[in-house]
Amino acid sequence: MLKINWDEYKEHKKYSHRKDNFETLMEFMKSFYNIHSPTEMFNIFVEDEIASMMLKKRNITDAEGLENYLFKL
Repeated sequence: MLKINWDEYKEHKKYSHRKDNFETLMEFMKSFYNIHSPTEMFNIFVEDEIASMMLKKRNITDAEGLENYLFKL
């Protein structure tokens, strides 16, 4: 399974116009890893300690919940 490179994320965040860290993370996943699938993103987030805390904070418990969140953006 892919591990999120948090150092690259921090570099990406410097140039992102998004204020929310979770939105920035999703933008980073799309641009750095070329991952657009909510299911694949969710599976990666669940395995990462920081990303899973971000999911819990937003009450996202499955890939469908992440997809719904993405549509709201």
